[in-house]
Amino acid sequence: MIERRTVFKAALAASAATVAAACTSGGDGTQDGGTAAPEAPAAPAAVITAEPAADATDVPVLQPVTVRVAQGTLTEVKLTNPDGKAVEGALSDDKTSWTSSEALGYDKTYTYDATATGTDGKPVTLTGSFSTLKPASTVRVTLNPADDVTVGVAMPVSVKFTSAVKNKAAVEQALKIETSTDVEGSWGWLSDQQVDWRPKEYWPAGTTVKVEAKLYGTDLGGGAYPRADVTTEFKIGRNQVVKINTPDHKMNVYRGGSLSKSYPCSNGKDSDVNLNTPNGTYIIMTKEPSAIFDNARYGYTNVNKKWACRFSNHGEFIHENQDNAANIGKANTSHGCVNLLESDAKNYFDSALIGDPVEITGSKLGPVVNSDVNDWLVSWSAWQAKSAL
Repeated sequence: MIERRTVFKAALAASAATVAAACTSGGDGTQDGGTAAPEAPAAPAAVITAEPAADATDVPVLQPVTVRVAQGTLTEVKLTNPDGKAVEGALSDDKTSWTSSEALGYDKTYTYDATATGTDGKPVTLTGSFSTLKPASTVRVTLNPADDVTVGVAMPVSVKFTSAVKNKAAVEQALKIETSTDVEGSWGWLSDQQVDWRPKEYWPAGTTVKVEAKLYGTDLGGGAYPRADVTTEFKIGRNQVVKINTPDHKMNVYRGGSLSKSYPCSNGKDSDVNLNTPNGTYIIMTKEPSAIFDNARYGYTNVNKKWACRFSNHGEFIHENQDNAANIGKANTSHGCVNLLESDAKNYFDSALIGDPVEITGSKLGPVVNSDVNDWLVSWSAWQAKSAL
């Protein structure tokens, strides 16, 4: 009997607790005699961030500046240079980010000022400034051929720097060749200050070539940076090739693979190897209606010759030498140049383009490699090995 009374009392206590719990809530959601329940969290305010961050230094000039907003939309973004000029840029379609679209200047401070509206309807602003990298030196870059010229089928593309380049691979990656006809070719470094692109074979006649050297902002090594990008667009002309086998005393000119002209000539002295017209494939580098020749070592100075086409910086030209008419077509007596009669020299001069190939064979003197243009003096595999990539 004692155990049954204990269970009964526990049951009554549980029942009373249930009734009490059922009566504690009022119809307005508050507890009897208590306070109101916590309200839902307020909408978060907009948060604006920028990259580069405020007070950043040594910022790369090609790094886009980006302003972003979370929990809101951007209403205005301004990025200005030290002169107060706005840097170009655009908002994303959803207005949550803004990105600059132009390169920055070296060693300059830029200021941004951004405004956004948050999901709470309230405006938020962000201001700040940063500075870009300061080069130890800036380097001038030149590109050849120039715009809108027509050149011969052996013409290389040359990019030259006013100081040595250490990061050659980075430079090559910034260079782009676009051709109207598929052409296989490769970049090759001729020195620390010059990289050329040449095709595997001569260019197809009529090819249009576009070159972009987007080098601004590229680290050349040692803190040196290019001053600007350079570009060019040029055209390859007809296929004309000069072929000279020195013992034959003839200069043959081929157009489109067929013999077009044959001129009697006198080449470098056979009796002195050092004066031979050197073997190898060269290109017409300059055309001079009148040229002055000096070589005190061999006893002549201030000698004027007409219709001179240079094909090597070693000193070789194709030019008129009427004074040597008796040997032209008969004997090799020059100091390395190709001598023609005046009328033939003028005829060839008028037909020549910068970049036309000149192929010399039959000489005892090997290729001259100290000329500015020796792209065609090595095999294709050796040329490819000159690339840094």
